[in-house]
Amino acid sequence: LKELHILTRDGKLNQDSRRKIKQVNHLCQFIEPLLEEIRADQADLRLVDHGAGKSYLGFILYDAYFKGREAGAHIYGIETRAELVGKSRELAARLGFAEMTFLDLTVEQSIASERLPPRVDIVTALHACNTATDDAIRFALAKRARFIVLVPCCQAEVAATLRRNKGQALASPLAELWRHPLHTREFGSHVTNVLRCLQLEAHGYQVSVTELVGWEHSMKNELIIARYKDLPRRRPAERLH
Repeated sequence: LKELHILTRDGKLNQDSRRKIKQVNHLCQFIEPLLEEIRADQADLRLVDHGAGKSYLGFILYDAYFKGREAGAHIYGIETRAELVGKSRELAARLGFAEMTFLDLTVEQSIASERLPPRVDIVTALHACNTATDDAIRFALAKRARFIVLVPCCQAEVAATLRRNKGQALASPLAELWRHPLHTREFGSHVTNVLRCLQLEAHGYQVSVTELVGWEHSMKNELIIARYKDLPRRRPAERLH
């Protein structure tokens, strides 16, 4: 935690760090049973953290659940900002976290890269902003991930479309759902995450959604956990009957 600058040099937490560690620990509580379920079925375990940033989640997961049990287990961090990848590599080497690999790759590159296994067990994306969460989903589907754990943030694409077409849409009473700027943002976020869940369900995943309150970047964040069940691929309209 000191190396991640969550703890000060004398081992203390400031308010921002206290919130950050609480957030990541809360998320780890959801991920731990998924790790144990995989370990009960197989010896190896491959976790990929997409849009890893400074890799807070990856390092804390490794320290809590991988260290001392590295045989057959590995964490990969994927991030497009080369400077963050370099710092994460240096930190993993300094801490002796041998089964951590950090790669400077785009989503297209990560899907095709031989430096990643052809299939992975868990894909995580913590605050992968805007369409970076969709990149993580695309990667997870391509790698046939058993579990996908997402905490999206800053969903801007749908909200931007709603704003661009607001004048035309106001002719419909339904436009009242997003007439005010705050509602535009929140409604856009809601629609975005609904579409993500529908996409995962269409690929055979069982999806659960809950709320994590008090996270940075937003007053609230959704936690989306998808478990591959090889469910029948039904169109959204078919689920209404």
